[in-house]
Amino acid sequence: MEQNERELIQLEGRNPIAEALAAGRSINKVYILQSARRSHADAALARLAADCKENGAVVTYVTRAVLDSMAATGAHQGIIAEAAPYQYTDLQEILLRCERQNKSPFLILLDHIQDAYNLGSILRIADGAGVDAVIIPQRRSVSLNAAVAKASAGAVEHVPICRVVNLSKTVLDLKDAGFWVYGSAANGKTAYDQANYSGKIALIVGSEGDGISDKLLAHCDFLLTIPLRGKVNSLNAAVAAGIITFEAARQRGIS
Repeated sequence: MEQNERELIQLEGRNPIAEALAAGRSINKVYILQSARRSHADAALARLAADCKENGAVVTYVTRAVLDSMAATGAHQGIIAEAAPYQYTDLQEILLRCERQNKSPFLILLDHIQDAYNLGSILRIADGAGVDAVIIPQRRSVSLNAAVAKASAGAVEHVPICRVVNLSKTVLDLKDAGFWVYGSAANGKTAYDQANYSGKIALIVGSEGDGISDKLLAHCDFLLTIPLRGKVNSLNAAVAAGIITFEAARQRGIS
């Protein structure tokens, strides 16, 4: 079921909550381990509690058992927050911003990624490589939940995320706008480190089980493969995305 965007988002862990504060996201309520009442017991957690309170959050001190029962990730680090939903970015705004900066955009499109860890990891990769935006479909994609925020190490607060109704139409629109479209595929014909990543580019990363859909594969200008030498003949979505993205970033002079 798709999450109601008016509902609060649960964040878990110190770094995701600190990054949400730094990004200016509204945090309504924070549940913190009782020991944070005493700053000498855990100074960092006490400081984070104070920062949340200064930014208007209601702070409630609870036992570890309560936090454990609330946590979705199993790694709350003594703090859980109820925050405002993520604000998606309009893709056209990203393209106009790049045009004003005289910059060729680098986009990543995710074809129905279902695993929260993969999505969070790809957001972290996108942040590290200087990707301009990550595009996800409105339906059949994992929600931007606590697990995604945790896996992204806070990158979810800094990478523009665009959500579109029709991923196939978006790809066609990008091609009309002069983008070269690359797809990550095990049976691709172009080695990832032999491709030319200059200009406006869009990298499509497929879902964990099915890869890129046939319709989107047909729109790709290049299908990229990562040569493997071991017994396992596939990489997960995030690992493949990271290898290709940082090679593209290296060529483009971003990293």
